[in-house]
Amino acid sequence: MTGPTAQPIYLDHNASAPMPPAVVAAMAEAVAEPGNPSSVHGFGRAARQRIDGARRAVARLVGAAEQEIVFTSGGTEANNLALGGVGAERILVSAIEHDSVLRAAPQAERIPVTADGVVDLDALDAMLARGGGALVSIMLANNETGVIQPVAEAAAVAHRHGAMIHCDAIQAAGRMAVDVGALGADLLSLSGHKLGGPTGVGALVVRSGIALAPMLRGGGQERWRRAGTENIAGIVGFGAAAQAAGEASGDTEMLGAWRDDIERRIRDIAPDVPIYGSEVPRLANTSCLGMPGVKGETQVMAFDLAGIAVSAGSACSSGKVTPSAVLSAMGAAPDAAGEAIRVSLGRGNRAEDVDRFVAVWRDVYQRARRLRQAA
Repeated sequence: MTGPTAQPIYLDHNASAPMPPAVVAAMAEAVAEPGNPSSVHGFGRAARQRIDGARRAVARLVGAAEQEIVFTSGGTEANNLALGGVGAERILVSAIEHDSVLRAAPQAERIPVTADGVVDLDALDAMLARGGGALVSIMLANNETGVIQPVAEAAAVAHRHGAMIHCDAIQAAGRMAVDVGALGADLLSLSGHKLGGPTGVGALVVRSGIALAPMLRGGGQERWRRAGTENIAGIVGFGAAAQAAGEASGDTEMLGAWRDDIERRIRDIAPDVPIYGSEVPRLANTSCLGMPGVKGETQVMAFDLAGIAVSAGSACSSGKVTPSAVLSAMGAAPDAAGEAIRVSLGRGNRAEDVDRFVAVWRDVYQRARRLRQAA
């Protein structure tokens, strides 16, 4: 069955991952208890202990030290704090970064990417050779295509020129191994809801020895790096999600097999379908697919009517639909960049979901083709 009465299917985990029951339970317990973690009485100390436990779990997920974790209101704040907090003379960002990086530093120089969506390290090297105290920002895995970036190699280039490097690992954490030391990142951003935690909480990893000016000033929370009473329930949920994500690493192989099955069957239906980034390493759960002649937002609506949640490869801002900046940076023509959708699998999906997705995709594609032929 592919109609709206079928069981809904969620294939938009890169937008926000569902919360496991253990995360909901941990947050409920935290909400039920009073206490300000800055208070010295027993209730305050209990709240502080809950935050400290979550900090350990988040630090463990990315191989950081506990004192290097700065909790924030989400990934956007973490990215803004990283780009604005180190006082860099120059900022260089890859052309495929998330808007929370691009708009945090509109003056930033753009590092080009290849047609496969991988940052051009030679271009980065040449740009840094021009001098100036620089901060380089490169995401670990792209949110639209899933393409994994050579962050460790970029860090080596940056450090050779005396530059710092920030890594937006928001989409990668919980979907691949992340080790801030192995990456060589000086700063690394995380978000709770991308890995099964709540919205409204994130973290910036600030490696020891990196001076960071706070954006929010007030009390001395987060070692004077981010003022404001901590979001206890959110932080606890983030910690529980980080722990669950570390324990669910075995799902990667299964998700990769399902993604490959989707792409193989779509290509059998329409051999000319572009699959962006398919020739380079990607997150196992992510596929960015074009449908020639059908706008991405049209596809999203058709899938929604069939009870399947996916995302468009184009972004909508203030009612204005524009082609995906990520796909445009990869060299896709405007029409093609506007015809892509993102499928992102995750916890809770089943093999039958693949069958239904492919069936609906085929129906939408064939109906559009018949309409074009009749026109």
